[in-house]
Amino acid sequence: MRLSRETLSALSGDVVRTVEGRGPVRRIVHLGIGAFHRAHQAIYTQDAAAVGENWRITGVSLRSPAVRDTLAPQDGLYTVTDRQNGAGETRLVTVIDTLLVAAEDPDAVIAALADPATHVVTLTVTEKGYYRDPATGRLRTDDPAVAADLRGDTPQTIYGFLAAGLARRRADGAGGLTLVSCDNLSHNGTLLMALLGAFLDASDAGLADWTRTHVAAPDTMVDRIVPASTAADRATVAATIGVEDAAALVTEPFRQWVIEDRFAGPRPRWEAAGAQIVTDVAPFELAKLRLLNASHSTLAYAGLQLGHDYVHQAIADPLLRAFVVAQMRTEAVPGLTPAAGLDPEAYIAAILDRFGNADLHHRLDQIAMDGSQKLPQRWIATVADRLARGQASPFHLMSLAAWIAYTAGAPAIASDPFNARYAAIWAEADDVGVVVTRFARELGIFAPAIGASEVTMAALVEAVTKWRTDGPGAALQDAIAAS
Repeated sequence: MRLSRETLSALSGDVVRTVEGRGPVRRIVHLGIGAFHRAHQAIYTQDAAAVGENWRITGVSLRSPAVRDTLAPQDGLYTVTDRQNGAGETRLVTVIDTLLVAAEDPDAVIAALADPATHVVTLTVTEKGYYRDPATGRLRTDDPAVAADLRGDTPQTIYGFLAAGLARRRADGAGGLTLVSCDNLSHNGTLLMALLGAFLDASDAGLADWTRTHVAAPDTMVDRIVPASTAADRATVAATIGVEDAAALVTEPFRQWVIEDRFAGPRPRWEAAGAQIVTDVAPFELAKLRLLNASHSTLAYAGLQLGHDYVHQAIADPLLRAFVVAQMRTEAVPGLTPAAGLDPEAYIAAILDRFGNADLHHRLDQIAMDGSQKLPQRWIATVADRLARGQASPFHLMSLAAWIAYTAGAPAIASDPFNARYAAIWAEADDVGVVVTRFARELGIFAPAIGASEVTMAALVEAVTKWRTDGPGAALQDAIAAS
């Protein structure tokens, strides 16, 4: 028996249920309805119903029908289980009531965006979904999908869909929208508005002006570790709740959402569900990117080459644990912005505790995906900032060395838009120095100041050479010993 509206009576009494909202429905359209959204923003939105609001989510997959095909037979229902140290709590989520696949029915997505009942659009499309050139920060108008959207073809990107939806709202007098980016990008709302503005400037100047007046995009910081669910996870959940849930998610108890107080109209009272509405997200965002996300990437690239598969295994490795702690404390923390409610040492302790949660089987190869899109915010920015202050970054350079070595192909490389370029560099280069120079100067991932610094480049070449010659363990040990 499978979870659905018809089988709710069969659910175990231990499953936590939230009172559903009442009154007129207000809508959120979410672009990129993956596991993270369903375990994070959807939870906050459902919990806002506790204060009497009736917000519903239209979930949109831009390409794959997998989430729709899994959730539709369940009437959009699924469970989220918080688990740590053998204890857990399972809750029912009912807030997603419409599921669309943009590649199959783009008109339905545009209609949802233009619906007067829609006031908010949230996004989790990953870094690569923004089509941002990591070197210049500008919209990649030469990308085939963006170029097609600029020509007015059937939309493929978030910009094509947002432009079409906003154009219809303007024509219908439906008012503006709040666009809430929930991706791990620095100043994500500001970035989204800049890239959307560039797209509209190139395609519809009048709509660009209207958008800048009627649309808001607050910066946000989101945090929750949500691994891809396994068959074992789903079997455990089924035994707990009494029915099968093909969309079950297993995550950690911790969750955080910090949102800039900048909205264009109605929005859920997310603060009633624990979100923080603040005037400046930047200090929280910076801490997460440079401590949690940066450490995740280090564990992924170094851990995979040390034979680990999961985050909890990697952080239990004394060498890796000592390395990421030193990287955070000596290089990342000094560059953070002080803020009320932000204690770096407490945050580091919480990160280590969360990483050690053996109940979450968070795969390192999942974290290793799309490094070309993630590392500028997670590592490169710290190295560039320290370089500008005349400071070296041996730990971050060793992390970069682990990544560069990883792209050579052992172990198998995770998905990345630049995989073909990595392979070409390794195939054509005759020594490590050439590889590192081409990585720094050709890929658009490194800040120009890094590639121009002879001292930094020499240190990076040395780190990559040590990693490949002496092995990951010796390279990490030497970095710790030299600190």
